[in-house]
Amino acid sequence: MTMTIDQMSARYVDPKMKEAAAKIPSRIVSADDHVFEPHDLFKSLPQHIRDRAVNPPLETANRPKGGLDPKLRVPDMDLDGISAAVLYPTYVLRQFAAEQDVQEACFRAYNDWIAEYCKTAPKRLFSIPCLSVYDVKGAIKEMQRCHDLGLLGGMIWQVPDPKLPLTSTHYDPLWAAAAEMGFPIHLHILTGHNYKRHEAKGMEKIRGSVNIKTNDAVTSIYDLIWSGVFSRHPKLKVVMVEAEIGWMPFMLQQWDYYYKRNTKPGHPNEDFLIDRLPSEIFKDHVWATFMDDVVGAHMLKVWGADNCMWSSDYPHGNMTWPNSRAFLGRMIGDLPLETQKRLVCDNVVELYRLQDRL
Repeated sequence: MTMTIDQMSARYVDPKMKEAAAKIPSRIVSADDHVFEPHDLFKSLPQHIRDRAVNPPLETANRPKGGLDPKLRVPDMDLDGISAAVLYPTYVLRQFAAEQDVQEACFRAYNDWIAEYCKTAPKRLFSIPCLSVYDVKGAIKEMQRCHDLGLLGGMIWQVPDPKLPLTSTHYDPLWAAAAEMGFPIHLHILTGHNYKRHEAKGMEKIRGSVNIKTNDAVTSIYDLIWSGVFSRHPKLKVVMVEAEIGWMPFMLQQWDYYYKRNTKPGHPNEDFLIDRLPSEIFKDHVWATFMDDVVGAHMLKVWGADNCMWSSDYPHGNMTWPNSRAFLGRMIGDLPLETQKRLVCDNVVELYRLQDRL
């Protein structure tokens, strides 16, 4: 059966939303798009690696073909009014729960492939390389290698191996290198030792998709802020990807409350590894992507305009393509034009220093 564009997007757009699209700035950069990796991505790897890797399927039915073919992606971007996109993997995300040797081999193969993919439209397609952080020195070398290939920053697991929590100083050499190079570190949902490793049904499926997924994101940001990572590395930037944003101002409010409750003015709590409000640390060091988050959009009137970045999630089932402008109109069409520009373009361009690359 041939599907229509609206059916492929799996999102109904009413006339009012289409009218709202006219309010959105002309230049839009998606901060979180994806690719579909080719089924033979790991063909050159040793058999003992391939046997333990999560291999991409032979085909991805009923999804835009631009996920696999960059030459087809560009027309889809034009259809959706997207000027540029920051890309993440799909099936390779699952390798963040793999053993060290599998991770390192698969990530290197993926990073090489996505670098070639982006060369099709180097002023429109940008990507974040995957880094295995069991060996932090190796991760730093791979991050530098990928930078030489034109890739941006680096992505590590959002839910780490329990033996290597984000509070550990194990990561300090990576934080230091990323800060010195000006490379943002990215934490994408469904990476690492997360709930998706154990398939669930019914009530438990929703618990994972909402409660546990959000808790994973909360914990990652909490650990980075409260363990003093940004105090030790004041130039480090971190991006929380695809966890939405509606929960963030509430959690920051709560962390600030308990920080102040346990700290006397002018006398930092010696038991704390931070000496200022968590919300201030977040504002200086953490960015976040959102897609179709109406609650989060309401909060943008008072919070997050400089730290949040919109994304379309193309070509996944959650994508707003090809009606992204309409969904943006519904969510942020009532915000001042300058704020809209920051959310749909300027924050991404500034974070990744793309001013001369677009």
